[in-house]
Amino acid sequence: MAKRATAPEATFSAQKGLKPSDKDVILSLQRVSRDFDGFLAVNDVSFDIQRGSITGLIGPNGAGKTTLFNVLTGMLDPTAGQVFLDGHAVSGKSPDQLFTQGLGRTFQIPRPFARMSVLENVMLAPMAQLGEKWYGSFLDRKKVVQQEALIRDRAMETLEFVTLDSLADRAAGQISGGQMKLLELARVLMGDPQLILLDEPAAGVNPTLTGTLIEKIEDLNRQGKTFVIIEHDMDFVMQHCNPVIALAEGKIVFQGSPEEALANPVLLDAYLGAQAND
Repeated sequence: MAKRATAPEATFSAQKGLKPSDKDVILSLQRVSRDFDGFLAVNDVSFDIQRGSITGLIGPNGAGKTTLFNVLTGMLDPTAGQVFLDGHAVSGKSPDQLFTQGLGRTFQIPRPFARMSVLENVMLAPMAQLGEKWYGSFLDRKKVVQQEALIRDRAMETLEFVTLDSLADRAAGQISGGQMKLLELARVLMGDPQLILLDEPAAGVNPTLTGTLIEKIEDLNRQGKTFVIIEHDMDFVMQHCNPVIALAEGKIVFQGSPEEALANPVLLDAYLGAQAND
């Protein structure tokens, strides 16, 4: 029997007005807002993400979900409030800084380097590679080659884990949309993040690849990874996420379990209606 591939291994000081970090909370938002010329896309949002959870983030289009992800991952600074990662204030840090601190993110529309191979896309992900530094040519060439070989081996292990190893030499622009979602996950995994944010991972993905993606998310979760997932597929959310957080007009309108979400009249009417009544 073939051995199943597994993912490769790879307190802030007290401040006035800020509560100490709970060791079981990996991500904490405290009154976070994001303003665009007077429009509050994210409005006074506070919640904690428990370590080891799979949290579903739902809401209608325009609710502020992706803007919130952009704030969490350093693509946007909050207009107000603070974000804490593992108890450390991280608002204002860049995406690459947060990546090195254990926060990875995928996008709703995958962004591979289309002309590069699937393997090359994954090999690019690790930060601070010797061969990429300006002084790399002055280093012992053997060290650069050795590091590249290690990164290649790890990239292949990661591609095996996400079932893309057979496509390693294929141009990334020539694989399917669902395979690109798996490729995005593989690139994130090269940083060995403890917290992974997925933006609509099932959107536009066929049922077979969606099943593969869910299997890998749950495998990683069992290994200790924490997930926050934006998703419009309510079957996906209700079956695989707990807790569920709902946004509307930039504000949180619900936090709770999937069972509580299915019993909440606001969510039933606004977001779950047709599916809940099937």
